[in-house]
Order: sequence, then C-alpha cells, then structure tokens
Amino acid sequence: MQDRRAFLKQMALASAGVAVSNSIFGMSAKSYRNIIGANERIHVAIIGLNGRGTSMAGTFAPQKDTEVTTLCDVDTRVFAKALKSVADARQANVPKTEGDCRKVMQDKNIDAIYIATPDHWHAPLAIMGCVAGKHVYVEKPLSHNPAEGELAIAAARKYNRVVQMGAQRRSAPILTEGINQLHSGVIGRVYYAKTWYTNTRKATFLKPGTVPAELNYDLWQGPAPRRPYQDGLIHYNWHWFWHWGTGEALNNGTHEVDVARWGLGVDYPNKVTSSGGRYAFKDDWQTPDTQAVTLEYPDRKMILWESSSVNGRKIEGEDRGIIFYGEGGSLRTGGDSYKIYDLEGKLIKDVSSKTQEASVQGRNTASVSLGMDSMHVADFLDACRNNRRPNCDVEIGHKSIVGMQLSNVAWRLGRELHLNPQNGHILNDKEAQAMWARTYEPGWAPKI
Repeated sequence: MQDRRAFLKQMALASAGVAVSNSIFGMSAKSYRNIIGANERIHVAIIGLNGRGTSMAGTFAPQKDTEVTTLCDVDTRVFAKALKSVADARQANVPKTEGDCRKVMQDKNIDAIYIATPDHWHAPLAIMGCVAGKHVYVEKPLSHNPAEGELAIAAARKYNRVVQMGAQRRSAPILTEGINQLHSGVIGRVYYAKTWYTNTRKATFLKPGTVPAELNYDLWQGPAPRRPYQDGLIHYNWHWFWHWGTGEALNNGTHEVDVARWGLGVDYPNKVTSSGGRYAFKDDWQTPDTQAVTLEYPDRKMILWESSSVNGRKIEGEDRGIIFYGEGGSLRTGGDSYKIYDLEGKLIKDVSSKTQEASVQGRNTASVSLGMDSMHVADFLDACRNNRRPNCDVEIGHKSIVGMQLSNVAWRLGRELHLNPQNGHILNDKEAQAMWARTYEPGWAPKI
C-alpha cells in the first residue's frame, strides 16, 4: 500500500490533468508581473492549526514546487504537531512559527495563505490576504455572513488574486464525472437534490474560565466584538455559537449543498425555509442539532438538507450524501462514487473509487478525504501559477453558502425568507435584512 506521502505526491501530479477548466482572469501588465512562474516555488503560510490546519500543512508540503514557509496560530501548543506534519511530508526546510496573522501578511516572501481558523475569521483573513497580494485558500464556509462573502469576491477581483474555498469535492474526478453525467441528461431534467449529514455529537456546557497562558485570546477573537473567555468554547465548540460559528448548516451542510447546487445548475435561491431546534439536549448550544432546510430555485428546482448532529443513524447507509432526482431516474453520491438508478429504483450504473485514501470519511474533522484534499490543493496551486480561477472560486463558494447562511436567519426568526435570485438578497423583510451582515470589534471591520 502506498504511504501517505507517496499518495499525496501522485495525486498532486495527477490532479492537474483532471481539474475542471475555468475562465481566465482579465490581465493587465501589472497583473501579468504578479503571475507566479510555472516552475517557481510557491511559498505558503498555514493559518489556524488545530485539527484541519495541521492535516493540510502535511498536504501542502509535498506538492510539487511548493513549500510551507510559515505556520501561524494564536495557540503555541499546536506548533509541535504541525511541525511534525510538515516533517513527515519530508519537506527539507523547517517552517517558522508565528503567533500573529498580521505579520504573515507583511511577509513579502509568502505567495499564498491557507486559512483554517474559526468561521468569524475566514472572510476577514481572506480579504487581508488579497490586499496584501497573497493568493488565498480558505476553508468552508467562505464567510461568517453574506455581506462578508460579497466583500471577499470584491477583494479577489480588485487585487486579481486566486481565492479558492475548501469544497474539495469540486476537484474529485469521479464526482466531476457524475456531475457531467447529470448535465448530459443521464436521468433527464434534474429538479431536486436531497442532502444529509449525521453525527454523534455530545452536549456542550460552557463555564467561566481563565485564559491559558499559551493562547492569545484577544487575537483569537479578532474581528468579533469582545466576549469573556469561557472554558469549553475553544478549540471546537465555538461552531455552535452565533457570535463565532455558523452551526452545522455551514460547518458540514456546505459540502453537500455545494455539490447539489453544482448538479442542479442553479445559482441563488428565491426562497429559504428552515425548521428544527436543539431537541436532543438541554445545554448551551445556540444552533440546531436537528434541522431541515429547503432552498427553492427558479425553474422548479429545490435542495433539501437534513441534519442530525447527535444521532448517528445513517441515511441510505451513509453518514452524509446526496441524491439527485430527475425525470428519468436518480443519481446518488457520497463524493467518492456515484450510482445511477432508473425510475423504479433499479441500479443501472455503479462507479466507485478504487483508491482507499480517496474515499470519504464523513465525520473526520481533520480530513474527510486525503485524496480530495490533495487534488483540491493541487488545483489551487495550478490556478496560482497560471492566473486562472480555481475549481471552487470565491464566487462559486459564496453562491453555495449564502442560502445556508440565510437558512440560519430564517430559523432564528421563525419564518421563510424570499430572496432575489439574481444575488441572493433578502426581499421585503427589514428584520432579516439587518442580519445580512454583522458588527465588528472597533478597528477590525474588513476593508478592501
């Protein structure tokens, strides 16, 4: 069996041939000078190292003509593990460590940044990176709120930077094949996509605490208005609190809804509904543990996302997945395979990944698929070298998350929202419109 390093190198090389082609940026003389030469080494900073970031440091390091130059985090306790991840990938040079992302932006030797911070930092950091002349790979969700997503698009375009959202299924060859089958009419007109996510999360209780000496809590909060430190919040449970996180809808729903939108060929929804609640436990979660979201689109199309965060019973035998329904049958996928059925439910085609490391481990918070990670990173790096838009360009990412962000608004207000399908903006609801953006700690509002 191939070891992890050999596999990642192989996938990085192979992915250049399977990446979906994209339109090329408009080019001025100034932007031409900013292109990274095809044979030049790309120097990358990894920002946010708890879990996902450390795994991805080991994915960036073995990519061809790439070097992880800097590891950045507000908690010094994570550096040893992240350094080991890079060393295990056999990178010759040892990255330097940095506690302040603002210093990373000032480093002119860094060509690109990878962001795996809490959600409230995603778009502000991505914008800072663009302003500083860095290309950006930002984990999902692209932003904490829709207004930030629009700012991130504007920053990418203004500074002519590659900005890729971490929707790695966009770079998976088998899934791309399945989506192309849908678009070619294999099941006729596709009108509905059912998506789901399950897990076995436990109750969360917060309590007043003392900030650990190793943690820069003020910088961890960054753009968010200041709140007292609480034990139990960091480094994961912030997901379930609106001030920093976006709930399961964006934490995991982003992936399946992105694929569903891709397959249906839709952009912004025209109606959003959301129901559910914190049903399983009476604890400190603010976001739902059980949720059903419907996103309705023009031309009689719809996406359903169903979440069961605390009951791990699988749906269709999978902990997460997507089923597309068409006039002539259905297509089911988990991301690493696809199956096509006729209208009677008879299986007529089954295409599965033959590579273990490319398979999906749906509840793994560090990496659901090392293979997909490597291919998505390779696509990003190729986009940087060739001044093109990546497989999950910032605008694609924004379109995939805005409906889910607004589903949270709908849930919090207890009513459906009607939207402009041209841009996703809320119609005729001032209270909901006020939740399109957020307030920031003074001096921290994103600027382009």
